[in-house]
Amino acid sequence: MPTHRKKRGRTKGRSIEPKALARVRDLLGDAPRRHDLLLEHLHRIQDSEGCITVSNLVALAGEMRLSVTEVYEVASFYHHLDLVREDQSPPPSITVRVCDSLACAMAGAEILAEDLKNGLGDGVRVQRVSCVGRCADAPVAVIGMNPVGEATLDTVRSRVEERDTSPVHPSGRDYDAYRAAGGYQLLGRVEKGALPADEVIQTLEDAGLRGLGGAGFPAGRKWRIVRDQPEPRLMAVNIDEGEPGTFKDRHFLEQDPYRFLEGMLIASRVVGISKIYIYLRDEYAGIRGMLQQELNRLLENLPWDMPPVELRRGAGAYICGEESAMIESIEGQRGMPRLRPPYVAQAGLFGRPTLVHNMETLFWVPELLERGADWFREQGRRGHSGLRAFSVSGRVALPGVYLAPAGISLRELITEHCGGMQEGHELYAYLPGGASGGILPASMADIPLDFDTLQPHGCFLGSAAIIVLSQQDSAREAAVNAMRFFARESCGRCTPCRVGTEKAARLMEQPEWDRDLLEELAAVMTDASICGLGQAAPNPLLSVLKYFPDEVKDD
Repeated sequence: MPTHRKKRGRTKGRSIEPKALARVRDLLGDAPRRHDLLLEHLHRIQDSEGCITVSNLVALAGEMRLSVTEVYEVASFYHHLDLVREDQSPPPSITVRVCDSLACAMAGAEILAEDLKNGLGDGVRVQRVSCVGRCADAPVAVIGMNPVGEATLDTVRSRVEERDTSPVHPSGRDYDAYRAAGGYQLLGRVEKGALPADEVIQTLEDAGLRGLGGAGFPAGRKWRIVRDQPEPRLMAVNIDEGEPGTFKDRHFLEQDPYRFLEGMLIASRVVGISKIYIYLRDEYAGIRGMLQQELNRLLENLPWDMPPVELRRGAGAYICGEESAMIESIEGQRGMPRLRPPYVAQAGLFGRPTLVHNMETLFWVPELLERGADWFREQGRRGHSGLRAFSVSGRVALPGVYLAPAGISLRELITEHCGGMQEGHELYAYLPGGASGGILPASMADIPLDFDTLQPHGCFLGSAAIIVLSQQDSAREAAVNAMRFFARESCGRCTPCRVGTEKAARLMEQPEWDRDLLEELAAVMTDASICGLGQAAPNPLLSVLKYFPDEVKDD
């Protein structure tokens, strides 16, 4: 019998609007349409249009030969991308982001946000956002891409009226000055074989240099592991420092970007890297422009070949500070952590062995090779070795980034580097490792600050983000602020973190804390979350229950 086929109807889904497609093609220009560039292309559209409309999203999907779902799930994941549905109005032309993480909250961010909402008018959107990496200048508002430290209604309003939304490029040491001072001579010795790769790695191991992004894995061992993997090997530099209280990477890049770049290129030569990706948080727009300019200058002036370097732009997702989530983002996906194994050293970017480093770790490489491992090890106190960059904010007289010996105590750090406490304030408590590092009372301010010294007390140093509280602050409120942050920033992939952080925040906002329920919830989050966000989120909560019981009423 003859078969009768139904006439094929229209393809399901939205059709591409010719006008939107033409606009997207114009914005993308000659840029490749690779999947891993999806986030970069979404940024291009938003930077130009002020948002991402459904028609532009559909056009981008068609232009990149991706499904609309693939583009939508990325566009809807990141905080800094404004996806506008057909039934929504585009956002105002100016957005003011007010940081409400702990240091800014202590400096009056809540009042500032309300003042801005009431005082800037309907033509300006005011958003409360997570840490923007300028805790020493709290409270901070960001107008477009232009940060305003110690912000007030008047200072922000004057910038808004001037439409001063562009980032300011930092003016640190320039290329010629760095070369004149001996910069890139170490790289030249490595390139020529005068400084053998094994000797470089041995120096890092002898110095005891560990990863300074938070995990603290020995740098030399990581180089050996990745170098032993099959080619091609890739490298990803993580400068997405989103931990509340952390701003050291921004400080170093603003002061001396070439020290980092030379360390990065030495690492790539020693490990045998074929391509480098630098992942920079979106809040550092001025640094992004500066780094791209300096990378171009390197290509024009270096007498040696260097691997291709791509500067990639984050989009306001704290989770992308986790190495595998960062890799997913670089590949054009949502920034969600991967299950391990395999580890990124074996199968990272695009499935290739990948050396992942924090910016500060690479910043130290030229210094160690110049001065030697013994010099570095001799810098510490109380049997600890090396120097650490501490980001200090809160109730100290002089917040900022300070290089201090590993093993220094919080009390010594405040006295010797931070000018003491602010007038009228006495040390009450401190967060040694940002929002996730826990909270300790003033009575424990003499513990050495270094890797592995705080774990017995339920805390950790992490990226050395120190937030200092006084008698005018509440450890309980600090813990609530931290848990709200984690609830906002959870990627949502695993239930213990997605549900646990939100539930914990609601429970902690209650007048009385249910200790048994909170401890049970914390145990589940710690044991079952996929990555460090959910695993570490309970630390401030547990610290309050342990060290500040007077601030919590039990059932």
